[in-house]
Amino acid sequence: MGLATGPANPPREGGSPLPLTPVVALHLSVDGYPTVLWLKLESHNPHGSVKGRTALALWQDVAARVDPEFGIIESTSGNLGLALAAVAATNGVPFTAVVDPRSSASLVDAVRALDGRVVTVDEPDGAGGYLLSRLALIRERLAAQPRLVWPDQYANPANPAVHARETAPELRAQIPEGPTSVLVAVSTGGTLAGFRDYALAARPHWELVGVDVVGSAALGAGSGRRVLSGIGASRRSAFLPDGHRPTVWVTPQEAVSACLWLAESTGVGVGGSSGALIATALRLFRSSSRRTSVACLCPDGADRYLDSVYSASWRDRQGLAPLDVGRGVEIVAVHHPPRDPAASGAAWSAARRAPAPGEPPKGRS
Repeated sequence: MGLATGPANPPREGGSPLPLTPVVALHLSVDGYPTVLWLKLESHNPHGSVKGRTALALWQDVAARVDPEFGIIESTSGNLGLALAAVAATNGVPFTAVVDPRSSASLVDAVRALDGRVVTVDEPDGAGGYLLSRLALIRERLAAQPRLVWPDQYANPANPAVHARETAPELRAQIPEGPTSVLVAVSTGGTLAGFRDYALAARPHWELVGVDVVGSAALGAGSGRRVLSGIGASRRSAFLPDGHRPTVWVTPQEAVSACLWLAESTGVGVGGSSGALIATALRLFRSSSRRTSVACLCPDGADRYLDSVYSASWRDRQGLAPLDVGRGVEIVAVHHPPRDPAASGAAWSAARRAPAPGEPPKGRS
């Protein structure tokens, strides 16, 4: 079966993209029990990831104080860097991406193709990654060039706000209203915090589950060596300083194995953080036959991981022999959403009618 890495949304009349990223429904039998796994594919966003939303929100927050001579600088594992490079290019300002050796080479090349500057930090931070070293370099640059602007995806409230306002209500409009476990991966914690804020305000029948990788300190666990990009962090999330409950920690071996299982079983290609979500979903289905609906916010597609997760030589070097994560799981049907702009617009309108954080909850329909 061919690997679908996530093409862009078709344009609406007038050329602008549809407001929704699609949700694919996987109807499964898990140990003989019927379940549905919903995959919201954020690879269909502009610039290929959920960070397209974040980048635009960050830019809108800082644009008024950006000096067109010095521009903006941001620490990134790759996806946000590409999205910010595109936004900066559109607005005619310089952009500097501070990356590390785990960043996807294709993403780094794409940032450069948009005239973004790339600085690679190769000194580990002592906490299992490079984040603290990247942040130290940014502070040095800001001290040397005070007119440089740092949007700061790690602490800027615009990060969670866009997901409370946009991403979470989209998902609610795309899946049935019954009880659902909604899984969100953690790096900065902004997406999970946004979903938490929306869920507290709108009161959907969601069990909101944070998913992190073993070795990440993002939600309060101890830090350690990490090999996957796009999930986990070397320090606690500023958006979730008290952590999140419930949270599931996944090994990189489980995450990678879930990516391979999904691609081989359905032809849907997702990134490493999405693999962690899918591995968690299968765990949750097995833990209770009453849990029949799980939704995963899949941050990006397989295209960013062809030289890592989907590379046998990379997996061998990392000691990540595939596990049988799909044991006892039968794919009954794979339903892709209809490509109907009118239907998508109706779903978007329904989502936007849900209360925003801070508004009183509305009655369930």
